[in-house]
Amino acid sequence: MVRDSFTMPKVEYTVLDELKQRAMALSHAAKKSELIRAGIKALAQMSDAEFLTAMAAVPAIKTGRPLKAVIV
Repeated sequence: MVRDSFTMPKVEYTVLDELKQRAMALSHAAKKSELIRAGIKALAQMSDAEFLTAMAAVPAIKTGRPLKAVIV
């Protein structure tokens, strides 16, 4: 096993919770890591054209930890 961390927009992060709820509605509990791994498997099975289309739908983001809010 490998442990890693990454940054993603909050809007996309909330989709993980929506997908967890969708899985529960289908009587299949799913963890965030399982959803991400399922997504990786789905990407790996795509043709090159499908893969490039999916990648084009994901904007690049600045990597690294978000700045902590400054309380004044």
